Amino acid sequence: MNESKMDLNRELMVDGNAVAGLLQEIFAIEMTATPTECANCGNAAEVGALQAYTQAPGAVLRCPACESVMIRIVQTPNHIYFDARGAVRLTLPREKK
Repeated sequence: MNESKMDLNRELMVDGNAVAGLLQEIFAIEMTATPTECANCGNAAEVGALQAYTQAPGAVLRCPACESVMIRIVQTPNHIYFDARGAVRLTLPREKK
């Protein structure tokens, strides 16, 4: 990857907190503090610490350690497509009763 392309990628990157509202819409809970683990390198991080790229038709969240794609989210008028095959796990809290 050439230097100018890497710089552009860094300029477009924000952290996972940038998709907090979208994740709340999908899961109906606050997700940025949710633990997750990268399927590629095993790095554990909270969703809010992932590298988020949102300047496309959807959102892509990458591992902050190895930059592998962990989560993809695309919205259409009729559906939300959520692909987390790059994450070994997402640990969701249960609602306390």
